[in-house]
Amino acid sequence: MAQTTPHLLDLDHNWHAEDPSFVLATLNTDPACGLTQTAAKERQVQYGSNALEEHVQRSRREILLAQFVSPLILILIVAAIITTALGKISDTIVISFVLVLNAAIGYFQEHRADRSVHALMQLAAPSATVIRDGHTVRIPADQLTIGDVVLIESGDRIPADLRLLTTTQLRVDESLLTGESLPAEKNPDAVAAKALPADQTSMVFKGSAVAAGRGRGVVVAIGDTTELGSIAAQIRAQERPKTPLQQRMNRFAYIISAAVLGATAVAFVLGLLLGNPLEEMFLTAVALAVAVIPEGLPIAFTVAMALGVRRMATHNAVVRSLPAVETLGSTTVIGSDKTGTLTANQMTAVELFAAGAHHAVPLPDELPLGVTAALQSLLYATEATLTTDGKTIVERHGDPTETALLALAHDSGLDVNKPRNVLLLLPFESDRQYMYVIVDDNGPVLHLKGAPEQVLKRCTTQVGRDGDEPLDRDTLADAQQAMASRGLRVLACASLRLDRTTNIDPDRPFDANGLQFTGLIGLKDPPREGVIEAIAEARSAGVRVVMITGDHAITAAAIAKELRLADDTTVLTGEDVAQRDDAALAADVQRVSVFARVTPEHKLRIVTALQSHGHVVAVTGDGVNDGPALKAADIGVAMGQSGTDVAREASDIVLTDDNFVSIAKAITEGRVVFANVRKVTYFLLSTGAATIIAILATILGGLGLPYTPAALLWMNVVTNGVQDVALAFEPAEPNVLNEPPRSPREGIVSRVLWERAVLTGIALAAGSLWLFLWAKGSGASFDQQRGAALTALVVGMAIHAYNARSTHQSLFKTRLGGNRLLLGASIVALALHGFALSFGPLQTLLGIAPFAAPGWWRIGVVCVTVIVVSEWHKWWRRPKAPTAV
Repeated sequence: MAQTTPHLLDLDHNWHAEDPSFVLATLNTDPACGLTQTAAKERQVQYGSNALEEHVQRSRREILLAQFVSPLILILIVAAIITTALGKISDTIVISFVLVLNAAIGYFQEHRADRSVHALMQLAAPSATVIRDGHTVRIPADQLTIGDVVLIESGDRIPADLRLLTTTQLRVDESLLTGESLPAEKNPDAVAAKALPADQTSMVFKGSAVAAGRGRGVVVAIGDTTELGSIAAQIRAQERPKTPLQQRMNRFAYIISAAVLGATAVAFVLGLLLGNPLEEMFLTAVALAVAVIPEGLPIAFTVAMALGVRRMATHNAVVRSLPAVETLGSTTVIGSDKTGTLTANQMTAVELFAAGAHHAVPLPDELPLGVTAALQSLLYATEATLTTDGKTIVERHGDPTETALLALAHDSGLDVNKPRNVLLLLPFESDRQYMYVIVDDNGPVLHLKGAPEQVLKRCTTQVGRDGDEPLDRDTLADAQQAMASRGLRVLACASLRLDRTTNIDPDRPFDANGLQFTGLIGLKDPPREGVIEAIAEARSAGVRVVMITGDHAITAAAIAKELRLADDTTVLTGEDVAQRDDAALAADVQRVSVFARVTPEHKLRIVTALQSHGHVVAVTGDGVNDGPALKAADIGVAMGQSGTDVAREASDIVLTDDNFVSIAKAITEGRVVFANVRKVTYFLLSTGAATIIAILATILGGLGLPYTPAALLWMNVVTNGVQDVALAFEPAEPNVLNEPPRSPREGIVSRVLWERAVLTGIALAAGSLWLFLWAKGSGASFDQQRGAALTALVVGMAIHAYNARSTHQSLFKTRLGGNRLLLGASIVALALHGFALSFGPLQTLLGIAPFAAPGWWRIGVVCVTVIVVSEWHKWWRRPKAPTAV
């Protein structure tokens, strides 16, 4: 048969809503013979390969160059150029060292390839069974083309988007695409044109897996035009937003840049007006720039975040990018997947109605007659199997619902490994809604299981407390409704002992009527252990939890209510989301906390709508469908055990235990990280404020520059550097998780700390100038004067580090041994400075020299003054209620 290639425009179709014969005619293909090799090659040329577009990654050079675009770094580069032009090579060397160190840290932090889309390739089937020229052949999946007829069976990965032509008990696991926890039943019947992918039962999609059965389908989409390809395109289109810490750092950098320009301009012009030489004022401007820039901050930031990474790892959270550590601490909304994150991702029987009574699982050791009869039905009416090791279930094989029912029988003492001696088995099919098996159990016995309405219509009696009794349909209907209202998936079972002379033909269905009803079973995917408490902790911390799932609305609402997710568990479905414009959806997300039956596009819109209110949004996910939202969120959290490579690569954090509880613990660590970053920043700002004030004062007084640029870099990077790194190790302050999240508009340093930095800066500057003038008045050399001024700052900052340990708590209430590393760092800082004062080469490099002994008691006065100023300001600005650090 000659086959022509369909026009590209013909492919823009709702294939799921069309009859199979129309699809075959439109694509000009034969269901029995498939495409000819000639037609297949022509279509491969026209439609391209069945492969996803590769993701372009940044080169190493681009990553390295990106490290030098920060305003702070640019100022240091300019300073290095000026010192070189002035012949101050020692200053240039020190500045260059800082530049190289910061660039190295940033490069290694960012040298992570973005492999989100590349990971999608791992989900593509490497080969496919296809009919070509009437023969069944196995070909590489990337050679499939539009119109190919593909055969699929249990265990296969779907190689392309297929419109189903025939099916036999076909069930497909689409959880990675739709988020639905149970395998979807498939058949060739057309569905509504507006049906979402999760409801398109006549389609199977690239990347999903066949859980049971087999089928035949025609390829209607390949490569980037598939549902999987559409999600890949969405991931490529999403740019990962800057984290709150990065945004704060940018704002802080511009503030510092403005301070540098302002201070240097004022000092330069003022110095010239006062008659100072041009070269001297250039050097002064460089010194001011170096003084203002907290060069040790990037290093301390990295250490603080790396410590957070290590602590999060102990809580089963693997951090893929350092800034993500702090982002969790800033999170205001967690958009959580349901299956596997909030729930255990394992169907479990939780309730049994038998013999007129509800029985909670686990069942008691002594079982009533009716309960035993129901368990016997569950034991036999199944195609699943369990592998056990004594009393423990080692492995489950088969449909998740059936393995859950077998597990109930096993846990109740029945032998699930007992041979069943099957005489006839009728598998479950969606149009029939039940299955049965006839086994030889001292004679033929029929056991049937399925939808309650289908089972009950075949029953005439029921097992009561004392034996057989008439079927009470009203009571059973009420019991079924009660179980369904609790969000349970309800199945019914029945049995019938047949006469030994009954003719049982394994090739012919049996008339399964006149049965004895044995029980109703309620199943659900239960909440993970500790999740309810973790949600309560998150809410007390001011973090709202929102459920975003591909599962059904009724199931989602029931789980949300059980988890006490929100006071109002109103559900918004994917269809509702699609019907709303951005403004209406933005209004809805402020009140709705449960979203069900959502597609990747819906989930992405929900995240964006939350962000439009200024929320810092964390999103959890495990499937391909979660990829776009994970990447667009402020922080993406993927599942490490059940998650796909796509979700993990699109995320910032991976939970190795797939547990929501780990997120709540990680939030605590994120807040500790930010608190410590803030303490380090405040500590270094105090130094900057002190040196700016001191330099401007000496210009006005015509006293000469009290610190060389190299000396300031030495103090900022070396002596203060060991202490600010130690501050990054500060343990969590009390009640850190009971505070509301920080406003995204709040800077790294609060207004209170800016005030305190200026006040302590004034105290340090006054003390440093006091030592500078004292040494000058005592006839000391200029290097000795500088040595006294610098030493006053170094020793004063060593004491001030303890003021910085808490924003509001008094120095005298913090435990000295609470941060032993800081104590050691302060000793090291003082030792390093003492070495610089006495070591000739360092004296020359820094422009300092030892000073007379009477200066040391004056330095003691400076230290006491700094403590008094800080304590007074903490008392004056103490919060009326506990405040986040």
